[in-house]
Amino acid sequence: MSEEPDSDLAGGDDDALERGRLFFASECRFMLGVAGLAQLPDPGPIEIAFAGRSNVGKSSLLNALTGRKDLARTSNTPGRTQQLNYFSIGTPKLGSLYLVDLPGYGYAKVPKPQVDAWIRLLKSYLRGRPTLRRAMLLIDARHGIMGPDREIMSMLDEAAVSYQVVLTKIDKVKPGGRDALVARTETETRRHVAAFPELVVTSSETGEGIPELRAVLAGLAE
Repeated sequence: MSEEPDSDLAGGDDDALERGRLFFASECRFMLGVAGLAQLPDPGPIEIAFAGRSNVGKSSLLNALTGRKDLARTSNTPGRTQQLNYFSIGTPKLGSLYLVDLPGYGYAKVPKPQVDAWIRLLKSYLRGRPTLRRAMLLIDARHGIMGPDREIMSMLDEAAVSYQVVLTKIDKVKPGGRDALVARTETETRRHVAAFPELVVTSSETGEGIPELRAVLAGLAE
């Protein structure tokens, strides 16, 4: 299970931001897709999982982080990610990570047995992967934390898996509602024992928060 680091990104830390930029300037490549726990790779570099509701913008965020338009396939159709997709990134000097794009939860326009199988895979991975350092829990800023998100947060609390909330699509929120949204999300997040206290607010469209999130992830790789 993951071990919480002593410190993380300070938003104004220029050195951390530069490390993040350099880390994500290195080659990022797709490794494999995992449809079942037996297909998981042998433990190696630490893993950072990206979890969230269907259509929360996981693939768009991964593309924005790596500066690639096609690293992770994006779609307007919820439920397109049907397996655990592994991506490898890093350098000998800065460290390395596996970024793991998880199937979305909460909605998918596919038969229910298939959705149930995805959810079992997702939960089994999150509960039991020894090299999982942190889960990045993506929350759509247009909707805030919803019931399925709370279920995953409670499960991660019980499994003692460190996770950090990342608000996505902040550009879709009217300026007048932004501060209240962030405050509500922070208040609820602090109630969860395994949640990292700092939110990261992002937009894959405008690039807001992407340098900060890169710095967080590069810090975890060190």
